[in-house]
Amino acid sequence: MRAAWVFIALAALLPGPAGASERWRMQYNYDEDSSSLTLDDLKFSSPQRGVGVGYITEAGKTRPVALVTRDGGEHWNLVQVPEAGRALFFVNETLGWMVTRSGVWRTDEAGQNWKRCARLSGLVRVYFQDDKHGWAIGMPKAIYETWDGGNKWRLVPAAAQPKTTREYTAYNSIAFANQRVGLVTGSSRPPRRQEERRRLPAWMEPDRSENRREWPAVTIMLETRDGGKNWSLSETTLFGVITQVRLAPNGRGLGLVQFFESFTWPSEVFQFDWRTGKSSRAFRQKDRCITDLALLPDGPAYLAGIEPQGTLTESPVPGRVKVLRSSNFTDWQETEVDYRASARRVVLAATAPDHVWVATDTGMVLKLVAE
Repeated sequence: MRAAWVFIALAALLPGPAGASERWRMQYNYDEDSSSLTLDDLKFSSPQRGVGVGYITEAGKTRPVALVTRDGGEHWNLVQVPEAGRALFFVNETLGWMVTRSGVWRTDEAGQNWKRCARLSGLVRVYFQDDKHGWAIGMPKAIYETWDGGNKWRLVPAAAQPKTTREYTAYNSIAFANQRVGLVTGSSRPPRRQEERRRLPAWMEPDRSENRREWPAVTIMLETRDGGKNWSLSETTLFGVITQVRLAPNGRGLGLVQFFESFTWPSEVFQFDWRTGKSSRAFRQKDRCITDLALLPDGPAYLAGIEPQGTLTESPVPGRVKVLRSSNFTDWQETEVDYRASARRVVLAATAPDHVWVATDTGMVLKLVAE
């Protein structure tokens, strides 16, 4: 796998006609007048067991919660958790880990109860190959490895290889195709002078959009071919940030690039073959802001996001949820989504082609059903 595959640019590929036989049915909708639910991640460890994590906001205060199902999403229960989860990872039906602001938590009961494993700040994701061996990534410039299920972590020396400023360097995604082949991506984005002076988000400064344009940043890729014993480094300059990578055992891969300031497109998805390094653009459209992707082994791929309101990528106004599906990474079909589904960010969870869900930061969970 070579750094070059990230940067090949071909003509934009637009989605095909909407699929008529599938639609996203609302399974859960948090609809309370005095409070709101934000779901930051959703994982299904089997077709029946699923867990979403986030927090409820009420009267200006937040309360961390997990949303748990044992019957494939037909019924959901809100469970109190110690801290608001940022990301989840499961290795089997009941054993999983949750990343929070202050560390890593473990569940042996499919999200019903959580026990702190370690206090580590700045993490964004974890990945486990089995019940003992795993990694945690985040900032500043941090990759950790564990061999005991998350109780003890050590810094991976390869994390320090990039010659970038530590405090502005973050690792954002981690994926493995099999027990040996894996990829960690990150970026270094030192603030520019005008950004250092800025204190307000872009949607609160519409008259200063000319100073909010996207600037290139250093993109970092660390690749392993021996299960994490050794990592090879690639660096280049790229507009946007690679926020998600998915790898399949058959050589297929997808990567999501998101742009957080004013840019021609809100996001871009590229495809690649991790065996050969060949790559091409898979999807890019001005009125589709993709926030997550899923890749099923020997199955279809899904892109989930929103139809943004206006030209700002980050907006307080939710947009309509959009989900696209493709079997060849070239022809993308928009699937029918419940008209009530709106969000600022969408995440995907998939265990099989007929078991796929999306969750929103507006407290909704939808499942793809055939009709």
